[in-house]
Amino acid sequence: MRFAELLDAVDELPFEEQAELVEIVRRRLIEHRRDELAEEVQEARRDFQAGRCLPATPDEILHDIFS
Repeated sequence: MRFAELLDAVDELPFEEQAELVEIVRRRLIEHRRDELAEEVQEARRDFQAGRCLPATPDEILHDIFS
């Protein structure tokens, strides 16, 4: 189903079902982002344990970013 067709199908739903659909999609997006962040944390931990990064203070990190 194409995006435009999907939007047309949503328009045919009653208001309450549209609102419920929006809430379901919102929760799924949040869960997807949570999964992405968890993977990024795991990757960072693996990099740290492999010695590919070093601990730094927030001041050091900001200095590196803005310098």
